Amino acid sequence: KAVLLLKKKRYQEQLLDKTENQISNLERMVQDIEFTQIEMKVIEGLKIGNECLNKMHQVMSIEEVERIIGETQDAVEYQRQIDEILAGSLTEEDEDAILEELNTITQEQMELPEVPSEPLPEKIPEASPVKNRPKPELVAAS
Repeated sequence: KAVLLLKKKRYQEQLLDKTENQISNLERMVQDIEFTQIEMKVIEGLKIGNECLNKMHQVMSIEEVERIIGETQDAVEYQRQIDEILAGSLTEEDEDAILEELNTITQEQMELPEVPSEPLPEKIPEASPVKNRPKPELVAAS
C-alpha cells in the first residue's frame, strides 16, 4: 500500500510540474500577444504620421518654402531700411557737419546778461501749515 501511495505522489508531482510549465507558457504567450499589439499600434501611428507628412509635402513644396523665405527676407530688409530712415541715421558727412557747427557755436562769444550784485532776499517761512495736495497721476503715453 505504501508503494502505491508513493507512485501516486510521484504521478501528482509530475502532473503539477507539467501544469506549471503550461501556465508559464501561457503567460509568456499572453505577454508576447500584448507586446505585438503595442507594436501594431506603433506601426499604425507611424503609418498615419507618414501619410500626414506626405500630404504636407504635397501642399508645401520646396520651391514654395524658398519663395516664402525670400519674401520674408525682403520684408525684413525693407523694414530695416524704414527703421534707419525713422531713426535718422546720419552719414559720416552729416556727423562731420554737425561737429563743425558745434565747434563754431562754442567758439563764438555769446553775450550773457549781467548778474546782479545785490544779495538775494531771505525767504520768510509761513506760519500756516502746508496743505497736502494730491499728486497728479502719471499716465503712460500710448
